[in-house]
Amino acid sequence: MSPPKFPFARPSGYEPPLEYAQLRANDPVSQVELWDRSLAWLVVKHNDIQKVLTDNRLSKERTRPGFPELSAGGKEAAKNKPTFVDMDPPQHMQQRSMVESLFTKEHIDSTRPHIQETVNTLLDTMVAEGGATPVDIVEKFALPVPSYIIYGILGVPFSDLPYLTQQAAIRSNGSATAAEASQANSSLLNYIDNLVDQRLEAPKDDLISLLVTQQLKKGHLTKADVTQIAFLLLVAGNATMVSMIALGIVTLLQHPDQLKDLKKDPEKWAAPFVEELCRYHTASALATKRVAKVDVVIGGKVVKAGEGIICATQSGNRDEEVFPNPDVFDMRRARGKEEALGYGWGEHRCVAEWLARAELEIVFATLWKKVPDLKLAIPFEDVQYSPPKKDVGISVLPVQFGFL
Repeated sequence: MSPPKFPFARPSGYEPPLEYAQLRANDPVSQVELWDRSLAWLVVKHNDIQKVLTDNRLSKERTRPGFPELSAGGKEAAKNKPTFVDMDPPQHMQQRSMVESLFTKEHIDSTRPHIQETVNTLLDTMVAEGGATPVDIVEKFALPVPSYIIYGILGVPFSDLPYLTQQAAIRSNGSATAAEASQANSSLLNYIDNLVDQRLEAPKDDLISLLVTQQLKKGHLTKADVTQIAFLLLVAGNATMVSMIALGIVTLLQHPDQLKDLKKDPEKWAAPFVEELCRYHTASALATKRVAKVDVVIGGKVVKAGEGIICATQSGNRDEEVFPNPDVFDMRRARGKEEALGYGWGEHRCVAEWLARAELEIVFATLWKKVPDLKLAIPFEDVQYSPPKKDVGISVLPVQFGFL
């Protein structure tokens, strides 16, 4: 029997592909066939995924033969100049450490007042414009929140935010043509490149200036490196954050008892809600890939050097052996030492995890304070999710409010 084709399709809405549960039960490390007929190993259980993501015999370098790309576009993108997310030790930590100080928990906690102010301003504007007729909360709120905050960290002038937010939306919302998305991608790259030039002339107190003064001028990075790192931070988590805010809104409205608790005591429940949100919805589930540098054994299977590995973090987050009743959304879930895989695992774990958590916690602690009667303007079954073989997301979400 030939291996199944991957990626699998979600059966409906945001539900994970059914194949994951079947494989967890019967064949947790198995081969799948990719778009170009190449084969890769699919790992679906939580503990196996953790082992893969901490094994330095497996490489993150996309240019290595056998690295599993999921599309022709991915294969083409792999030829671009890499940043630290696609590097192995020691280069990975050398480059990652250049930006890591701005994303520690301590530093991000110090920026919470600014994040709160951004969230307040966007919600106050949305409320002032009115919600008696349907409003797209992705356009008005979910997209600008993460965009404005990362632009602030990078040092983008406030006057340019609307243009850049529009380009980021075209690049990632899935409704643009390939040519439009490519053009938007180029526009963002060119913009960042010009901003690097400006910071070379006149550094400021922002991340691009830090890279310019501490790395570029000292010869540790090239100008192209600085542009690519800044571009990575600009776009890497943006679409994921937009999706998580929209998915969180839908999920809370589907669980009114939990929404009631969150409304009553947002300081208590915002963090547990976000923790469960990042377990239940894995909005970046197809990016965790490796290729074996030597023969290794994973889950009892021999993976030969040059063979690709895909870690299905979405499946790992629904692993029955780690999370009881995994298909139930429960922010009150009792937690031990187990952790969800929404931010990856190991040394490649998302560098901006604490920023993402802070943004989501502040968003969901604030949203229903400002808009207590927020509801969908369409039935749940009419919510438009991303295509079933893509990462789960929502790019348009009509809501209404203002009836109290």
